[in-house]
Amino acid sequence: MESKQTGEPETVKSASSASTLEQTPSQAKDKQVQSKKEPESFTQSAAKKQNENLIQPSNKIEIEKRSVASRGVPSKETMFLPAHDSPLIRSFQDSGENITRNTWDLHEVTTFIFPKQYQDKYHSIASSFLALLMLKTKVEGTQISEFIKENDISKATFYNRVLPRLRRVGMIKIERQTIVAKESKRKFRPMTIHLSKTFGNYLTKIGDSWLALVDEAKSKHDQQKRLETFDEKK
Repeated sequence: MESKQTGEPETVKSASSASTLEQTPSQAKDKQVQSKKEPESFTQSAAKKQNENLIQPSNKIEIEKRSVASRGVPSKETMFLPAHDSPLIRSFQDSGENITRNTWDLHEVTTFIFPKQYQDKYHSIASSFLALLMLKTKVEGTQISEFIKENDISKATFYNRVLPRLRRVGMIKIERQTIVAKESKRKFRPMTIHLSKTFGNYLTKIGDSWLALVDEAKSKHDQQKRLETFDEKK
């Protein structure tokens, strides 16, 4: 019985070794080639990915840009511009598209920056502050503080909402001076706010440029029409 038990494992071992020995040289070679190809294919795929990243970076940037949804124009870079025939604004031209001589008052102009029907609080603050500037042409720190206190205005609203907007569109310009105290050596930068013509120049440039483009287009059209009429008479 003992000899049989010891003999069985030997038979299995010999069978497995025999199966290994029975493999032909070509089969063994195929296995070696297959085992070598696996890491090579992985390396090649990694290299391809790396090459794709290096070869066409601009195309990837364009694809990423296209995938980002448009969120519209930032609110800080917009201006309220109702329809030219809107009842919200007074007429500024006649039926022949000739500009009229009447002008809009301060509240009407401020509406284009802070629309009264949408931002009534900001419109009121901006109009009042610009009216103060119209009287003095410039105000300094003490006068600004008095204006805020007398009109019961939030400092955060005035300094973070109204003032930056008026500055961006060019209605005001802000200057600061650096003052150093002799005793404490502390630095102070008092603010001075001036009226600015930049807002008017900005819009005038847009308007004049458009009028020039329209006049040029009409002039070219009329000239071409006269040439065609002259050729027909010949």
